[in-house]
Amino acid sequence: MMQPTHMAREVADIPQAVARLLTGSAPAISAAAQALRAMDPDMILTVARGSSDHAASYLKYAIELTTGIPVASIGPSVASVYGRKMRVGRAACIGISQSGRSPDIVEMMRASREGGALTVAVTNFADSPMAMACAHSIPLGAGIEKSVAATKTFVTSVVAGLQLLAEWQQDAALLAALADLPRTMAGALTLDWAPLGARLARAQQAYILGRGPAFAIACEAALKLKETCGLHAEAYSAAEVLHGPSAIVQAHFPVLALAVEDAAAQGVVQTAARLAGQGADVFITGATAQDAITLPVGPPTHPLLAPLLRGVAFYSFVEALARRRGFDPDAPPHLNKVTETV
Repeated sequence: MMQPTHMAREVADIPQAVARLLTGSAPAISAAAQALRAMDPDMILTVARGSSDHAASYLKYAIELTTGIPVASIGPSVASVYGRKMRVGRAACIGISQSGRSPDIVEMMRASREGGALTVAVTNFADSPMAMACAHSIPLGAGIEKSVAATKTFVTSVVAGLQLLAEWQQDAALLAALADLPRTMAGALTLDWAPLGARLARAQQAYILGRGPAFAIACEAALKLKETCGLHAEAYSAAEVLHGPSAIVQAHFPVLALAVEDAAAQGVVQTAARLAGQGADVFITGATAQDAITLPVGPPTHPLLAPLLRGVAFYSFVEALARRRGFDPDAPPHLNKVTETV
C-alpha cells in the first residue's frame, strides 16, 4: 500500500495544529490584542506573499467586517528594493510568513516599526528574523511542514489572526467558535467532494469564485490547483468575474463557487447560476444554484470561520486530486519550500 504523502499527513494534522496554536500561543495573542486595544489603530497594514498573502486577505475582510477599520496590503519591495521609508503612525502592521526569513518581508516589517506602526509577526518560527524585527510575535507552533505546498501553516496563520481579532474586539461569539474549531475542522476533513474530483481529473483550466473571506480561500484554492495539480486555475470575486472573465466561460468550463452562510451568499448563487446557464460545469458549496452541483459542507458555524472550513475540505480534496492526475503533491516542479525574495 502506498505511503501517505507529506501533504496528506499535514492536512490530517490541521485540527491538532489549530488546537496547539490556541493553547500554546494564547499569551502572545493576548499581549498583541491588548496592545491593539491600547493603540486603537486607524488602519491595519499587512505584509505577506504567496499563501501567506491569502491568509492576510482573509484577515483583511474579517477585520473590516468586524471593526470597520480599513486594511491594506503593502508591497514588500517598497522597502527592500526601493528603500522607501514608511509613514505609518497610528497603524498596526501584521506580517505573515511561514518561515519568517524572506528578506523583503523582514525589511518591510522593520521599516514599518521604524515608521511608527505597531508590528505583529505571525510565523511558524519564533526565532526567525521577522519575529525578531517586530514588537509582537505569534508563533504558529504548526510543526515542520515537509510538503512544498503550505496547508497547516496557512490555516494556523488565519486562525492566529482571527484569535487576535476576537481578543482585541472581545468578541464572545467568535471566541467561542474558535475554541470549537479543532472539532469542526476534523469534520471538514471527512467531506466527500467526489463529483468535483471527477470533473477536474481531466480539466486543464478552472475558475474558483468567492466573496469576502471566501474570496481569499478561492485564491488559495486556485494556487493549490496550480502548484499541486498542474491545472491552470484562476480565482475571482463572484462579482468581478462578471466584469470580463465570464466571457470565456462556455460549455463544460469547470467552476467552483465557494458560497458560505453570510450576506454575500445570494450574489454567489446568482453568479453560479448565470455561469451554469452559459454551459459551465458549476459546483457550489453551502447553497444550491440552478443547474449546479452542490458539494457537502459541515454544520453551520460562525460566518467568519465558514470559509476557512471550506479551505480545509479543499486541502483534503486537492491532495487526492493531485495524485489522481499523476502529480506528487509534495514536490511541485520548479518550486522550493521556502522562497526568499528581495
